[in-house]
Amino acid sequence: MKKKFEEIRVLDNFYQTSSFYPMPVVLIGTLAESDQTNLGPYSLVFPYVIAGEHAMMLISRATSNTAQIILRTGKASLNFIPDNKKFMKSCVALGFPGDTTEEKMKHSVFTLMDSPAMHAEDGRKRPQIIEEAIQVFECTWDESYTYQPSEMEAHFLLRIDRILMQEAWKKCLVSGKGFPKLPIDYGYRDNTNFWISRHSRPAAFGIPKGRGLNVDAIQYQAERLDPDILWEAEACGRLVNVPRVFLKTVMQGANDEVRKRGLTTVTAALLDELRDKRSVDKK
Repeated sequence: MKKKFEEIRVLDNFYQTSSFYPMPVVLIGTLAESDQTNLGPYSLVFPYVIAGEHAMMLISRATSNTAQIILRTGKASLNFIPDNKKFMKSCVALGFPGDTTEEKMKHSVFTLMDSPAMHAEDGRKRPQIIEEAIQVFECTWDESYTYQPSEMEAHFLLRIDRILMQEAWKKCLVSGKGFPKLPIDYGYRDNTNFWISRHSRPAAFGIPKGRGLNVDAIQYQAERLDPDILWEAEACGRLVNVPRVFLKTVMQGANDEVRKRGLTTVTAALLDELRDKRSVDKK
């Protein structure tokens, strides 16, 4: 039987009122005027600038404690906490609007600790971070970003200063093996509850093979791109599965690295090193 689609009315907060949209659960730490760390749960926080510079986009109520503190201090920590019912219950309590930092933090079950860099490069003090977090993004608000859609919303471009990660999960990230259990938020759906899903184990799906270029075509592209840099046949073979639209970018990156090192030949070993984004960490 053919499935039937029906249009649904798009309401404000459409991501939770008019759709099923999975989101992260992030506790954002800011530093209140009392010098106490303020924690606020957010799910509308996503990667925004991913290459060259790195930043997250936070969408918040303009009047929230978090928004007002970021406007004043310019600093925030994004704490990714593990999937735990006790933690989720505390997140909901911490998100109750209208509470002061002192009032809301009485409901926190989290352990706060000083950041390894409590003072930022510009001398401003940072909020504490959550000891139970899987990872923490320490950020600085980029005030040059000025998008303001309404008086109700605040949009913050948060430049990532550093990413801190628990030692065990850093080893998993570097080795490419293992994932932490992170909660998935479906939002405040029915004016009664927040709906948060349990994490399931990710499945691995290999990159499709046999849809790329052959070695001769890649060798020809290398000679046209820069005749002063040689490409070993084995190195060309490493790129046969690279999608055609990305090939020139990948090859140019390899050529730039060869010149940077004072070499004249792209080898398979060099490409393996460049492809492994964590090669420096592994060393």
